[in-house]
Parts: sequence; C-alpha cells; structure tokens
Amino acid sequence: MSKGGDITRRVTTSLSAIILLLFGAALFTKCASTMVPTGGPKDTIPPVITLMNPNNFSTNIDTLHPPKIYVEFDEYVQIKDQQKELYTSPAMKKQPSVTRRGKGIIITIKDTLRPDITYAINFGSSICDNNEGNPLHSMRYVFSTGDTIDSMYMSGYTADSYKADSVSKSFIYFFIADSVERPVDYDSTMFKYKPHVIARAEKNGIFIAQNLKPVAYRVYAFEDTNNNMMYEPSVDQIGILDSTYNPRYMPGFSIWFDSLRHYPSADPQLYFRMFMDRRFQRQVLSTQERPARHKAMLYFGAANPEVTSIVFDSIPSERVIYDPQTIGKDTVALWFDMPSEELPDTIKGSITYFKHDSINNLVETTDRLRLAWVYQESKEEQREREKLEKERERAEKNGESWVEPEKKNPFKVTIPASGEVNKLKHVDLEFDYPLVKFDSAQIVLTMTTEQITEPQTVEYHFVQDSINRRRYQLRAQWEPKAKYELMIPAGAFANVAQEQNDTIRCKYDASDPEKYAIVKLTVKSSKPEASYIVQLTNAQGKMQQEIRNVKSGNYTFEYVSPGDVMIRVVEDLNGNGKWDTGDMVLMRQPERTEIYKNEEGIEAITTKANWEFEITVDMDTLFAPITMESLKKMLDDREDERLKKLAEEMAKKRQQEQQKGNSQSGQSGFGFGGLGGMGGGMGGATGGMRTTTGMGNNMMR
Repeated sequence: MSKGGDITRRVTTSLSAIILLLFGAALFTKCASTMVPTGGPKDTIPPVITLMNPNNFSTNIDTLHPPKIYVEFDEYVQIKDQQKELYTSPAMKKQPSVTRRGKGIIITIKDTLRPDITYAINFGSSICDNNEGNPLHSMRYVFSTGDTIDSMYMSGYTADSYKADSVSKSFIYFFIADSVERPVDYDSTMFKYKPHVIARAEKNGIFIAQNLKPVAYRVYAFEDTNNNMMYEPSVDQIGILDSTYNPRYMPGFSIWFDSLRHYPSADPQLYFRMFMDRRFQRQVLSTQERPARHKAMLYFGAANPEVTSIVFDSIPSERVIYDPQTIGKDTVALWFDMPSEELPDTIKGSITYFKHDSINNLVETTDRLRLAWVYQESKEEQREREKLEKERERAEKNGESWVEPEKKNPFKVTIPASGEVNKLKHVDLEFDYPLVKFDSAQIVLTMTTEQITEPQTVEYHFVQDSINRRRYQLRAQWEPKAKYELMIPAGAFANVAQEQNDTIRCKYDASDPEKYAIVKLTVKSSKPEASYIVQLTNAQGKMQQEIRNVKSGNYTFEYVSPGDVMIRVVEDLNGNGKWDTGDMVLMRQPERTEIYKNEEGIEAITTKANWEFEITVDMDTLFAPITMESLKKMLDDREDERLKKLAEEMAKKRQQEQQKGNSQSGQSGFGFGGLGGMGGGMGGATGGMRTTTGMGNNMMR
C-alpha cells in the first residue's frame, strides 16, 4: 500500500478553495474518520458550520465599529479552554469575546482595528459539540479592513534543540522585515515590536502560517508556557532564524488533514531549534525559607549570585555551611552546625550580594534575613503519639508500670538495601544533612562467589558528588556475578544536627554481563578538530550513558538493558563537554543535537541480552546541512515508525481481547482504515486532502 493510502489525491482546484476546506473547519463537509464505533451509536463527529455572517473572508470591515460575527452550527455547541485556544492574528489589544446563542456563537470584537490589515480569529479546539464534546479543530474566521485578503502561506517545524523532538503549541511571530530594525550586533525584535502575523504549531510541532503578504519576514518561535502569548526569557523556549523569508520565493510544500490527530499538517519549509535563553534573568533574592531546624533555603532569580557576606545575630559564621544546590548556584542551602537546643526558633541576620536595580545594573545590596521554623507534627508522628498515650493510660488504669519505648533514630540516609552493581552502576548514598563525621575506616565491604564461599574483604572508595555535598558514591571493582555485603557500623556517620547512624547492612549482586547488551560505535568524521558528546538514551529520550570528547574512533556502551534505545549526539563546538544553549540577543544558535538513524531511517535500536550491536556513526552525514528535503525525510521516517508501533500495540491489544473471548475485539476502531491507510501525519495524507503550494526552490537555512 502506498504512503497515505489510495485516498490520497492531488487537488488542482484553486488554493483558496483548498485552504477553505482544510482550515475552514468543514464548512461544507464533515471530515469523518473511517473508524467503526463501538458500544452502539455514539456521536464522534464535530459540529459543522452552516452559516457565517458576515461571510468568512469578508473585506472592508469597519475599523471603528466592526460588526458582531455570528457563526451557526448544525448542533448546539460549547466553548472550552477559550483562554488557551483562542488567539488573533495579528494580536488585538483586547481579546474578542465569544458567547453562545442558540446553535451558534457570537464573536464581539472589542478593539479598534487597523486599516488595510488582514485579521484572523483562530479558535483552535475551543468549539465542541454539546453532547460528546467532540472538538472542531482549526476553525478560523478571516476578514480584512482593506480591499483584499492577504493569501500567502509558510510552513515550519519547531523542535527542542537538545532533545531533538517536537515542541508543540509554540507561537510563531512574523515581523515584516522592512518595518523593524535589522539586527547587527544584537537582536531586540521580540521585545520592541508587535508581530504582523501569528501562527501556532500543532502537537507534532508543525505550523502553517496563513494570510501572509508576499514580502520578507523576520520569523521567531517561542513556547508559550504561561499561555499569555508573551515571550518570557528563562521561562519560554525560543527559536530564531538567521535570515529573512519571503513566502513568494519559498519552496513548494504539501498540506493535508491528519485524520488520526484531527488537525492540518504540512511539509515544513522553516526549521526552529528551540532553546532556553537565560540571559534576561534578573538577579534578586526572591525567596528565603527554613524548612527544617538545621536548614535554610535561599532562592535567587538568576544563576551564579555574587554573595559578599552572610551574617547571623546568634550563629557564628564558622557554624554556617554555604551549600549551592544547583549547577547555576541559583538555589542555596544554609546548614547550621550547632546543637538543636542552641538554635532559636527565628534566626535573624543579613545577606550582602549584587542585585539588579531598576535600570538592570548589578549593585551591591544588603537584605535582611528572617528565618523562622516551627516544629510541625506529621500525621505519622501524631498517630504514634496518640497510640503511646493510649497505652500509657491503659497501663495506669490497670496499675501497671509503663516505660516509654526508645524513640526512633532521627538520622536519615538513603541507600539501597539491595540491588545490582556493576562498573557503571555503583552504590549511592544521600544524607538529609551534611556530615561532620565520615569514618570510612569502620565500613566493611565483603564479597563471595561460587568459587569463594568465605567472605573476602574488598577495597572500595567513596566519591563525593560535585554538586550535592550530601551525596556520595561507593565504588569498587565489582566482579561479575559476585555477591557483596556492605556493613556500616553505628556511629560511622554524624551530621550537623549531631545525629549518628544506626548499624546499616546491605546486600548487592554484581550484574551478569550475559543479561545485558553491548553497543559498539565506530565514529567517523572528516573534521579531526571536531568534538562530540554521544549519549545512549531510552526510547523516551532519557539519558542512560554518556561518552564525552568523542572523535573519530571506536567507543563502547556496556551493560545496556535489553529494549529500545537511541543514540543522541551533541556537536560540542567549543569542546567543553556539555551542550550549550543559544542566545537570542547575540543571535547565537544552540549547539546542534541529532538522533542517529539507520539506513532505513529508524531511530530506535532494539537491543537483546547477550548480544553485541555494531553501529557506524558518520558525523558528516549526521550533521549535514539541513534542507527542506532532509527535514521532510526525518519527519516521514519518525512518523512511519510511530504508526508502526501504534499498529503493533493495537494488534497486541486485539490479540489479548480475543484471548479473553471478547467478541467485540474486532471493533476496536483502530484498524488500518482508522489510520488512513497507514498514511503518515508528516509525509503522507492521513485520510485527508493533500495539495502543494508555494513556489521557488530555496533551501532551509
């Protein structure tokens, strides 16, 4: 079966008619799925528009007194998530109000409109039928205050620059290039100007910008985390492009309706690598708290605060431990190395540090500190106290003596009591408080094997975490298949609260290499000076292992758990061993990250126990310049793989239902028809129309 199924067809009618059908939210037809409903007749069809007044694409709308817009449907509707879903392009100062009336809605424009502007009111998925809540996706109402409707289009894709995966629901802002400053040394466009056209990406990261003029645009994308349509540095991810783009000269692209996801999709012309720009964080001591008797927390607004001094009225400075909790040191813990009875309920003092003033200059400032702590009994402690009180009362009533049991040791350490260890997986310990005593000479680690039945003492060493000073790792030369016992005697550890540990005993099994896979990499690159970071991730993109400073040569990932894994590669341009984000103002893109794909375009590698997998990664191919064709192929391959997995999951589900004797299993609604002939949401029409628009053959930048 060809991609997209036999229902895919080229449309040769006018572009405006096609867009009206795709984006006008089924004015004249219902885009029904071929799914078979289950459990009797159920309404699965969204509302259908039967009337618009004034008509969609009306022109010469009055700027001072725009008419109320009435949209009627074939059934009663409800309005959901209007705050999140509805937006206008360009943005209006006051959001239009939408109210229900009969089987329709009334749209009231509260703003004074600008002359000779094409406006679009985008409803997203906010209009749903009243009974089942079926949303009418991608409904738009378009009008112009001039004589014509701007009618050009551009498409694009927004992706997380580090995870190399889609970023959904991003806003894309188009600024007419001639109406904004041309960035030379820095770019302030997003802070100084209002966009002329706004688009929004769907869940798959694809956006289709409509009603553009045939002029050059500067284009930006940002992930609207707070749903306020405002770019907030250090809160929202941002995507920037290195040039201007005119839809008249962009390469042609295909548009179709994805009937599985229920929204329009397209081949992308533009590609945004989204990143978090932390440049604009203001330095300020935002919060101070004291969550425990011996612990206080300071939260700063930006990374790397420059603290000159911290002074407390009742605590000597040498008894205060300053302990940053994050890489950027924007969260700091203060530990008080004193007996509990000497710590007041409220600790007063001051902190001197460099803080941003009203004109964004760093100025040395002194702020007061007031750290109050009140003991709060937990529910568990309350239950235990009430239980003991009842026991005491019962004993006294019966004339019996009662001795209060010894209280539980408050010293806390998190350490696995059992589990697997190997050369990559050691024993982690994390304490509630920093230690003032760490007597490792008392700690004993012993080993037994099938050949060595008497416990043998094993050498080990502890490594303190570079960020969290309360975290340690016990490392040893773990022998495969051996059994280990760790004994930590009472009093080996003591913390700042003058608490000591009870005896701790743990047992571990060293991993059997035959239960794991080995992934061997052959890295090729024509650039001997280039450096890369290669990461082994699980199927969800979470990093499992990492190799830094990778150049041409051979590398190995050992103890790889059976299942699907992926290989993510960071182009470490400055060779600092970490991925570096971008900078919008300095117009610097983030370091590029790519997911390795085999010759069939598949990203997932299915590993098996006791197998070795040999993979060749050609960095020249992996980091080749991105073109529209290469981006389309990547998305096509990713979508094909997703649909394949979905089909496998549905087949497995049907098989399980058949085994249970479920006579309805054949009507699950997820057969091949429901997938639009297995068409891809990226590269093939998924049960919908497909058309090609645009002109020219420019490549992606």
